[in-house]
Amino acid sequence: MSKKFKRVAVLKGGWSPEREVSLSSGAAAGKALREAGYDVVEIDADRMVATKLEAEKPDAVFNALHGQWGEDGCVQGLLEVMGIPYTHSGVLASSLAMDKQRAKAVFEDAKIPSPPGTIVTRKDAAGGHVMKPPYVVKPNAQGSSVGVFIVREGDNRPPSELTGEKWTLGDEVLVEKFIPGRELTVSVMGDRALCVTEITTALAFYDYEAKYAAGGSKHVLPAEIPADITERCLDLALRAHQSLGCRGLSRADFRYDPDAEGEQVYCLEVNTQPGLTPTSLSPEQAAMLGITFPELCAWMVEDASCQR
Repeated sequence: MSKKFKRVAVLKGGWSPEREVSLSSGAAAGKALREAGYDVVEIDADRMVATKLEAEKPDAVFNALHGQWGEDGCVQGLLEVMGIPYTHSGVLASSLAMDKQRAKAVFEDAKIPSPPGTIVTRKDAAGGHVMKPPYVVKPNAQGSSVGVFIVREGDNRPPSELTGEKWTLGDEVLVEKFIPGRELTVSVMGDRALCVTEITTALAFYDYEAKYAAGGSKHVLPAEIPADITERCLDLALRAHQSLGCRGLSRADFRYDPDAEGEQVYCLEVNTQPGLTPTSLSPEQAAMLGITFPELCAWMVEDASCQR
């Protein structure tokens, strides 16, 4: 691959609840980009990130931040103002995908099925059932299954953690119907949906710990599902990527209920900056198709741009 960029700054860390995962993603990406022949500087992003970028003068930014500020359009807007090409999605797509309720509105317009849900305050969600159980409660603008609860049939009340003093995940929560069945995910690389992975875990559900702790989950790829469901997931993932206006690498998460009548596959959300940790899904899918991790990271750098 010919290179239009030479010096790359990897933004990692930040100050969201996903800081530790971002540090791991950034370290892995930095190592891979050095192997691919780039001059790499790794920057632990803080509120002086613009000053740090000015000092390092990169040709492009590899955005390995996760969660608020780094994944929701904020740092993307900063990079637009600074005129530095960056990886992954732009300002609008990042902001839309991070806001789960607005993303669901986009999905509805694009005829991409997602579980029915509603936005309420966390106080209202904690005060009593706002939807017939089983249902899921999640922060409206967080990623990586942070602060997600499943309220099951027979539960007397929603989780008390929603009104706890340690809650720092915003006052708006999304309450949506729980879809039973199997957890599937599809990565999209540009205009290509890669493959379908099934995720299983011995924990209560595929939460933050299951995603990032060693042994927390098992990835089966390609997923052992009917061929028509595979094609359905690949199609929906690419359409979700395109409907939100994503670019670069993204990953769409699905629930598949093989026992349901009618619609069996529901899109839960699109992650515009999938993890690049040792347990991450997107690098596994790329590797299955013969794309090494350094090649994947190099492709993302060469795909970097400003929206203008």
